[in-house]
Amino acid sequence: MRHLFYLSAALALVTVWVVSLYWQPFLWAYVAVVPLVLLGVHDAFQTKRAVLRNFPVIGHGRYLLEAIRPEINQYFIESNTDGTPFNREVRSLVYQRAKGQLDTLPFGTQWDVYAQGYEWINHSLLAHHGPSTEPRVLVGEGTCAQPYSAALLNVSAMSYGALSKNAVMALNKGAKLGGFAHNTGEGGISPYHLEHGADLIWQIGTGYFGCRDASGNFDAQRFAENAARPSVKMIEVKLSQGAKPGHGGILPAAKVTAEIAEIRHVPLGKDVLSPPAHTAFTTPVELLEFVTELRRLSGGKPVGFKLCIGSRSEFLGICRAMQETRLHPDFITVDGGEGGTGAAPLEFSNSIGTPLVEGLVFVHNALTGYRLRDKIKVIASGKIVSGFHMARAMALGADLCNSARGMMLAIGCIQARRCNSNECPVGVATQRPSLVAGLDVEDKAERTRRFQAETVGSLLEILGAAGLDSPRQLEPRHIMRRVDPVTVKSYAELYDYVEPGALLFEPVPQSFEADWLRARSDRFA
Repeated sequence: MRHLFYLSAALALVTVWVVSLYWQPFLWAYVAVVPLVLLGVHDAFQTKRAVLRNFPVIGHGRYLLEAIRPEINQYFIESNTDGTPFNREVRSLVYQRAKGQLDTLPFGTQWDVYAQGYEWINHSLLAHHGPSTEPRVLVGEGTCAQPYSAALLNVSAMSYGALSKNAVMALNKGAKLGGFAHNTGEGGISPYHLEHGADLIWQIGTGYFGCRDASGNFDAQRFAENAARPSVKMIEVKLSQGAKPGHGGILPAAKVTAEIAEIRHVPLGKDVLSPPAHTAFTTPVELLEFVTELRRLSGGKPVGFKLCIGSRSEFLGICRAMQETRLHPDFITVDGGEGGTGAAPLEFSNSIGTPLVEGLVFVHNALTGYRLRDKIKVIASGKIVSGFHMARAMALGADLCNSARGMMLAIGCIQARRCNSNECPVGVATQRPSLVAGLDVEDKAERTRRFQAETVGSLLEILGAAGLDSPRQLEPRHIMRRVDPVTVKSYAELYDYVEPGALLFEPVPQSFEADWLRARSDRFA
């Protein structure tokens, strides 16, 4: 669009000059044309707004519409599964924090506090300013030769291919500046993940991109070569993704460039469809053996897996296999069914997979019931964009959090919902060079760093307001939820929590009994 603007501007200037040769008063048209041309040149060369950079002059229409529409209680695109709106207010919060703008709010809460689903954390009369420094979480302690000290909030899995090279570089540099980790997504490690040297969590999906042979199966030698990179700090095996569990990744052919085809070792010009399940293992025991082998091949780096909870008996089967074999992952990433993606069938996005809250509670209970909780770190992923979201996840059992949506908004995503068409107007989720060029890496890297720092800072302030000194002190009783207009319960009252070892011997808690009886370590139910 920038090239079209230059052509249109030149044509307009020449047209006015030519017409004025025959009718001199037409020279007054320059009064309108020249300011527009100057505005367009400014738009094309500024680095703060990708919409204006990619669409000079006409891009201002987007900001005009945004400025005049109602500010209060507007649903932006969607609602959370808990009934609270993921609206303009939340998006504005991310933008303000990323840009370093004032993120306080006048006139009090924008939520209907008597609506079903409203949530909050109770404060303490012994409130304080909270921890002065961000705690770190050590992953792989006691199991790995190279354990990793992780930040409380990291960049969640987003592949190069789904995202543009500039978007990947902005996230990577932001993570480097802020000292947090950048998950590669299942698309493999690209040069842009290595450009600025941020800590990487290398995700291995069912397509084994970056560690696959010619037939698409896992290649141990290629894995070892990539896992040995100094930037790779942890390895995550993706079993399923909240936005499309049981479906496999989708990268449309329009976004498969020659470079992406080479990185992923896939044919050029064809849709890249990851299988719905892994071929390197088919049982819970084989999964744990695969995780153990990856830890060995990587030189002792932490290895875990990511999943959206589906069949409860299958996850209990994995826990049973851990208890029987004494093998276990270093971390488990719990993705919520409300998680986002650039491409998925509507039914998979809307109607398959357990939401994050229920998934976290179940995983925490299952690991506790098998006396595994202290050995495995739990990472929460799924629409986490605020300090309160982090506090809630940690109260329910998470040790740390990942954010994809928040990080995308921080680098300029306007949720145009054209990710799967290769037409992202701000250069975040496209491979079109003309659109990618609109995303300025330096500016968006600083926004990424600032968003992460401000959001973690908000979490620490929330802890102080609740009279707590550490995220580890958060418990289900701290988070309150309105069940109906006259009933409020804490998460400790809403869900049953098992005692350590409660799933090792009969009788097991009644809420687990049916799934516990179906759980098998030698096969997925």
